[in-house]
Amino acid sequence: MKIKSINLETVCGVSSRLPNNSLPEFAFAGKSNVGKSSLINAFMNRKSYARISSQPGKTQTINYYNINSEFYLVDLPGYGYAKVSESVKEQWGKMIERYLKKSPTLKAVFLLVDIRHEPSANDVQMYDWIIANGFDPIVIATKADKISKGAIQKQVSVIKKKLDCDKNTVIIPFSAEDKRGLEDIYSVVEDYLKELSSDS
Repeated sequence: MKIKSINLETVCGVSSRLPNNSLPEFAFAGKSNVGKSSLINAFMNRKSYARISSQPGKTQTINYYNINSEFYLVDLPGYGYAKVSESVKEQWGKMIERYLKKSPTLKAVFLLVDIRHEPSANDVQMYDWIIANGFDPIVIATKADKISKGAIQKQVSVIKKKLDCDKNTVIIPFSAEDKRGLEDIYSVVEDYLKELSSDS
């Protein structure tokens, strides 16, 4: 996939109305410190288009990036950050759930989990939410450069078991450092876009 143009077109806060987009949307969800901004920058082939914060939990909005005037990459708020109040966490949760339920052009949801650790209770809840809203989550296991190559399949099995994944669930080990897994993520998006163009 060649990234020719990017435009941060819409930023939605807790009380904002969701935009009425006609282009397909691909959403990215994950814990506050899972490396979501790094993945989005790698996807967009930009060094710092999505802000990487030294303070996890700073993304409190839904950010819509128009890519190549073909689709939207939608960055959902990071969840599970310990230092924000319960009421703020609840607001973020409601915002994510509202998006999953009400976005008519949402085609796929990528769930990021840290490959080094067993998925958290928040990760499991997010995985279940995505399924409850009618989507098959594509799991991206981030920070794959931080473990040995031999440990990757073992950790993928741990993730599958903890999330109670369907046997067909796609899990992509990814590293923002060496870009492994990036082509696989592009392929998933491209396959959806091809399917949509053949349907129209």
